[in-house]
Amino acid sequence: MSHSPAGAGLPAGVVVFERGWLSSNNVLFVAGEETALVDTGYAAHAEQTLALVESVLGERPLDRILNTHLHSDHCGGNAALQLRYPTVRTEIPPGEAAFVESWDQQGLSFLATGQTCPRFRFTTLLLPGSDCVLGGRPWQVHAAPGHDPHSVILFDEQSRTLISADALWENGFGIAFPELAGEPSFGEIGATLDLIEKLAPERVIPGHGAVFDDVGKALAVARQRLEKLMRDPAKHARHAIKVLMKFKLLEVQTISTAGWNAWLHGTPYLEAIQSRFFSDVELGRLTGDILAELVSVGAAEVGRTDIRNR
Repeated sequence: MSHSPAGAGLPAGVVVFERGWLSSNNVLFVAGEETALVDTGYAAHAEQTLALVESVLGERPLDRILNTHLHSDHCGGNAALQLRYPTVRTEIPPGEAAFVESWDQQGLSFLATGQTCPRFRFTTLLLPGSDCVLGGRPWQVHAAPGHDPHSVILFDEQSRTLISADALWENGFGIAFPELAGEPSFGEIGATLDLIEKLAPERVIPGHGAVFDDVGKALAVARQRLEKLMRDPAKHARHAIKVLMKFKLLEVQTISTAGWNAWLHGTPYLEAIQSRFFSDVELGRLTGDILAELVSVGAAEVGRTDIRNR
């Protein structure tokens, strides 16, 4: 985890908390009349998120929370921040607002992926096609479907800075989750990459990983990866299972073998992917093979009675 204060071309008053892979990066705006935080990380890291925000704001309140999309690693800290700052306003993309209002965790994907997100409220909608003022500057809100059908990205035309969420990383992009459910989204990922190229940012604050400025190279890498995934959707599906399994290990660090098996068979998304792409292989065997791959690259360790993150 690292701090990237304004500098390296970032607008004044912008602090980036680079968090890793369990929690998304957080972008804190401290310039202007209002403070704001874009994305809040995963629930298991909520205390760390609070500490990071407080380390910069001091006694100053957090005025606004904005979520680029509602995957658990991007909004899991919302509830803790709302408790710490009772007057904070929370802005979310419109696509899943009804699910948040009724707290439909299945609709929000939390139950389906076997992940956790404490209930939070929202105040207003972050509408694509609008501008929102962050750090005293207008940031354009653009729809960025693909990884998530309701995701948005934020662009400051003056500094040519893009908050890309999981639409573009330095070495790729987030899993195309709708594809795994039978809803084509590879084309939407391509269209979002085209949009980013048209915006022509000079630096990108990604949802995960360090801030980067070689945007042309990142787009080329992303397009190459997209072409490979389109040629082999089953490879993409297998990678998605691996990512979900690694995410769980990052969350719990150590889990009993019984608990691991209960999570595997109690996570509907895993069974849905297995049924759609690997119907000739039983879920336990499929996930066992993938766990062995994680062990072989030093990303997990299997003991006699437990499984550990590495």
